[in-house]
Amino acid sequence: MRCSSCQHTNSRVLESRSAESGQSIRRRRECLNCQHRFTTYERIEFVPITVIKRDGKRESFDRSKLVRGLVRACEKTGLSSGQLETLAEEIEAQLQGRSLREVTSSDIGELVLLHLRPLSEVAYVRFASVYRQFRGIRDFVDTLNHLQSPLIEALCPETPSENDRDLSEFDELTVDCQAT
Repeated sequence: MRCSSCQHTNSRVLESRSAESGQSIRRRRECLNCQHRFTTYERIEFVPITVIKRDGKRESFDRSKLVRGLVRACEKTGLSSGQLETLAEEIEAQLQGRSLREVTSSDIGELVLLHLRPLSEVAYVRFASVYRQFRGIRDFVDTLNHLQSPLIEALCPETPSENDRDLSEFDELTVDCQAT
């Protein structure tokens, strides 16, 4: 590392610590030539990700665009801006961890939904309504039913689903109603 004062290339590291939430390493150095002390930062260089849009156009991944979408979906849900930044970092890290340099916008949308679901069901539905381009109330109902189904199974595992129910109960109710 070149000294910022004399441009000499030999220096020694005095101190190292994690910085920027673990995204970089801050190093305090001393020049072996002039004893000038200076700070350097070491970061991982990410390979750019290209997003393939629905219309086929390609553009560079823009984390700020992802954060704006998350902010819109999470308004008044109680999620902090710090949580949304962390969520965006996690999604970007997952994308960087893939061997593919191109990703579809639908892949990003599904990742967002996967991460939003445990944080806020309201934010999940809001994001899904825009991302999946809901056309009417039926789309909302389907999404709400999808959100609810694992919860119902977890709370009432012995309760059969509507498709598995024995219809004899229904027949008895029908007979009772006709008798009155």
